[in-house]
Amino acid sequence: MSRREEKRAEQADRLAELRAREELGALRAGAGAARRAGPGRDEGPGEDGGGRSGRRTGRRDRKDAKGRKASGGSRARELFVPPRGWYGPGGGRVGYLDPPTMWRATTVQACGMWPFAAGSGSPMTGVPLGQHLFTGATVCGDPLNWFTRARYISNPSLFMLGMPGLGKSTLVNRMLIGLSATGVVPLVLGDLKPDYADTVRALGGQVISIGRGRGGINVLDPGAMGAAAARIGGEAGEVLKAETHGRVLNMVAALITIVRGRPMDDHEQSVLSAVLHHLRERTPQGRTVLLPDVLRVLAEGPDRVRAVTLDRGDDARYRDAVDPLHRSLLGILDGPLGDTFASETSTRIDPAAPAVCIDISGIGEADTQLTAAAMLAAWSDGLGTVAASHALADAGLEPRRWFFTVLDELWRPLRAASGIVDRIDALTRLNRSLGLGDAKITHTLKDAEALGTDADRAKARGFVERAGMVVCAGLPKAEMEDLGKVVGLSRREIELVSSWSSPPGWGVSGEHEEPPGRGRFLIKVGGRPGIPIKVAITDAERRLHDTNTRWTPHEKTVEGAVEQELARTAAQVARAAREGAYALPGTPEGPATGGGAGRWTA
Repeated sequence: MSRREEKRAEQADRLAELRAREELGALRAGAGAARRAGPGRDEGPGEDGGGRSGRRTGRRDRKDAKGRKASGGSRARELFVPPRGWYGPGGGRVGYLDPPTMWRATTVQACGMWPFAAGSGSPMTGVPLGQHLFTGATVCGDPLNWFTRARYISNPSLFMLGMPGLGKSTLVNRMLIGLSATGVVPLVLGDLKPDYADTVRALGGQVISIGRGRGGINVLDPGAMGAAAARIGGEAGEVLKAETHGRVLNMVAALITIVRGRPMDDHEQSVLSAVLHHLRERTPQGRTVLLPDVLRVLAEGPDRVRAVTLDRGDDARYRDAVDPLHRSLLGILDGPLGDTFASETSTRIDPAAPAVCIDISGIGEADTQLTAAAMLAAWSDGLGTVAASHALADAGLEPRRWFFTVLDELWRPLRAASGIVDRIDALTRLNRSLGLGDAKITHTLKDAEALGTDADRAKARGFVERAGMVVCAGLPKAEMEDLGKVVGLSRREIELVSSWSSPPGWGVSGEHEEPPGRGRFLIKVGGRPGIPIKVAITDAERRLHDTNTRWTPHEKTVEGAVEQELARTAAQVARAAREGAYALPGTPEGPATGGGAGRWTA
């Protein structure tokens, strides 16, 4: 019952009580007057002058008074009693009524009650997320199922905003677990805390660590796309090779953008492309190209590279054209990025893994350039694996697989360097045509306002505008006002989400007191009214996803809890994912493997 309904009920109780007291007072007054009139007429002669007549009249009046008293008593016993009790001392007033016990069952378990007399207006397609905040109905949803099955959204993407510590990554973790059980492959491309590494391990997936002394990524390695191109062969294989070349070129350009703080010039990209072509043609099969090889070719200056610099045989003109690029590449190898991108890829992504997490939590908080570079390299490698999987499925060599990527803490790479928004936009814009769902998570829209140029700010705001689902945790009222201009929020929705950003009261005590907005979310889809939900996590989810492990030194570590209590469950989930890894979520049939099948067609 809402606060407004409670106030209305209290007002009705008070009015009923006042009416009952007035009726009771009137009855008591009438009975008292009758009793006073009876003895007076019984004592002396009446008005007619005779004592006997007075006595008869007195008896008759006493009988009438008794009748009135009896009728008044019966009415008093039928007075309305408020449901919460009478006001005042001794009235038995109850301030809180316990809600009735709620039971949930499927149509098989409660077949005698089906069809239900009152249906639920909340969506029931997708991963079970939680309960409707007002009705208590189950709410299900995720970007992939709402795009493929329910057709609620036209783009399989999710953008989530909210203050820290309110459960944003917990909700995404639940989506990962639910989607993995239906055969979708979760890809966490850059786990910063880490928030998802233990979940991926429990699902039997692959966790790759990146950082100084932990592992590196060779951005020139074609990876899964190169292997798929060689396997496919023919014209389709050549097309995939050309796409691989473009992806590598964009990734190196992104690293140079981070080191410089500004984008590359157009002629430098032409020089870099010529160098990569030169190396591909002269590198033996089985050996991958490294960034030091690019420096060597720039120093040598072969004819193919000189041709795009327009040096006209003048070494001085050639050096003037390539020296800025040469210095930037040296900055990648020996500058703030260290040796993370100077050697072979430490661990390649397994295309057959049921889930993949690239853990970059070993990089320091202050090392913003290396963090942004590692995230971009992870995204490029992961999305290359997605493109390779779909190319093999189009060729009929592998079954169709769907993927769900998570781009958490989006504000960190956005602030790393000017122009980096273009690279993120290029990596994530084509998710619908790639058979790829994604979830982008950040704190507020002001993260975009901190970017250097108006163009970058507009592109970052476009992430929210193009999202199929927008999920809001607790946010300040000013932030909700700005978001309402993009998404379209009612005044009631703005006030509701703003109330979730309030901290707990000063009087709370105990170790497990939580903010009032933790686990509360508002799901917005287009112009539809928002769906407020509350999420209650299970013990297994709580052990898998604890972002406060540094503040609980006396408890068991998350890894130990996973090994001791979730090993059997993890094996069952991984086995189910492998057995039905290519099934359409919610349907027994598997996607078609023919070359003409669409990326989202079953």
